[in-house]
Amino acid sequence: MKRQLVLEDGTFFIGDAFGSTEKKIGEVVFNTGMTGYQEILSDPSYCGQIVTMTYPLIGNYGINRDDFESIEPHIHGLIVKEVCHAPSNWRNDMTLDDYLKAKNIPGLAGIDTRKLTRIIRQYGTLKGMICDVDMSVQEVVNYLTSTNLPNDQVKRVSTKSAYPSPGRGHRIVLVDFGMKHGILRELNKRNCDVIVLPYNATAEEVLRLNPDGVMLSNGPGDPKDVPEAIQMVQGVLGKVPLFGICLGHQLFALACGADTEKMKFGHRGSNHPVKHLATGKVVITSQNHGYTVKEQSLQHTRLEVTHIALNDGTIEGLRHLDYPAFTVQYHPEASPGPEDANHLFDEFIAMIQKFKTEGEVIHA
Repeated sequence: MKRQLVLEDGTFFIGDAFGSTEKKIGEVVFNTGMTGYQEILSDPSYCGQIVTMTYPLIGNYGINRDDFESIEPHIHGLIVKEVCHAPSNWRNDMTLDDYLKAKNIPGLAGIDTRKLTRIIRQYGTLKGMICDVDMSVQEVVNYLTSTNLPNDQVKRVSTKSAYPSPGRGHRIVLVDFGMKHGILRELNKRNCDVIVLPYNATAEEVLRLNPDGVMLSNGPGDPKDVPEAIQMVQGVLGKVPLFGICLGHQLFALACGADTEKMKFGHRGSNHPVKHLATGKVVITSQNHGYTVKEQSLQHTRLEVTHIALNDGTIEGLRHLDYPAFTVQYHPEASPGPEDANHLFDEFIAMIQKFKTEGEVIHA
């Protein structure tokens, strides 16, 4: 069955349908990872987006029970050059096609994904629709240009109520802005007593739980669309050690007086090099974000840049000069991707321990 992807600029691609035959619109982005499509599909940070995979063959190891990053996916579509309908892997439970059908997510294969990626790189992310070929391209373009994409993605993907993930170690309040399960797994490995709170939890609600540390999770969309989270961060900063990831990094920056801006096409993939400025060490990281902290906005804050992206020089890490708090723009839990930056969870635990025993700041 033939279907099409139509972009808001009038460009269209006709390919082979797989997954659901639902008509979906979203922000069309690309991911450069060679593997990890299951984690990408289930990453809440992709809420409302249509993801193009730049690696040509997707689905060759199927879908398994263990690699999900959320219970329900929020992605609006998947575009690939070639989809594998006969996966081979000892953990395989179902095909990618079967999974997308079960979750009502449309897929499109057989198009020139290199051309699509070049368009996004040149013009930036664009709105698009996966639909039937009998729909007029101009009709779809008119609909796309007159339609605003939603800005409540964090509300959609965050937990609706608090819940525990018990342990006997440090108590961590994990604020869920679209949390990947990999973050929770890393805290569980370190025997942390984790309490997950919704995105709109107040500083009073966080501190009432008497946490040893606070973690700000990843999540989708524009950090400025979550003003209540910015207020919460301001209320807990300095009172308890804090570690932020991805959207949590951006919210932390805004709470400290810095500014953020939308990137042309963002960072999405599992192969992004990041440099730690203090040591010069370079790690390969997993990333998924479309916004970044503006470097010039840090001048009148108490924030210091700790990491930068080697591909474009954007900010990848911050620390507070006065309080025990640090953040990174990338995903140290990987899922998917390399585990080069996994040590940051240990540094967070070390910061908590030092703060509890000495009440001092430890620099990440």
